[in-house]
Amino acid sequence: MAKYLVLIYGDEQEWDSASPAELTAKHAAHEAFAAAAGPAILGGEQLQAASTATTLRTLSGGRAVPIDGPFPESKEVLGGYYVLEAPDLDAAVALAGMLPEIAESGGGVEIRPIVSR
Repeated sequence: MAKYLVLIYGDEQEWDSASPAELTAKHAAHEAFAAAAGPAILGGEQLQAASTATTLRTLSGGRAVPIDGPFPESKEVLGGYYVLEAPDLDAAVALAGMLPEIAESGGGVEIRPIVSR
């Protein structure tokens, strides 16, 4: 079985302005995803706001320096992730296709194979 990192992207302003009913529906969709995926989910978490991120950059001289905020200047930010175990990419795509962020304006899901060593 291969492992895949499923990165969930979206617009924080949309997430922050969601109504209680919209949030309840989104949570229910994630619960349905978790039920369908079952033991294929090896881990996953919602992330705090992008404004809480710290990015490390190397300055001249080779020293790593922390910089507040996410590196990319983008409306879409990483909001959470799952680590899935699936027999192949097609199976990972089928599972990740259930995530509600795919249908959101500015939302999306990235699936990346994890290197096994």
